[in-house]
Amino acid sequence: MSLDLYSMSRAELEALQKDVAKALKDVDAREMKAARAAAEAAAAEHGFSLAELLGDGRKARKTRGPVPPKYRNPDNADETWTGRGRKPRWVAAAEEAGHDISEFEI
Repeated sequence: MSLDLYSMSRAELEALQKDVAKALKDVDAREMKAARAAAEAAAAEHGFSLAELLGDGRKARKTRGPVPPKYRNPDNADETWTGRGRKPRWVAAAEEAGHDISEFEI
């Protein structure tokens, strides 16, 4: 099928453009359906369903519980630090004063 695009009016070209866009969507849908069927067949060949392999589509997040404090300020027992993240000011000041962090372990 050969079309002479230069002999077509603007309205005809716009209608053709809409038809082509719709046809492309239909082709995408057919190809996706075929790909899904092939993936399901491959999963079944190994004894799994596609849903089992893909999960529910969300990434599993690793959740961590609260971390117990590892260090305590000897001058203020309410100030603790887990050893993670940025050092608190009291730890940095103590290290600058020449103290070893192991002195503050709980």
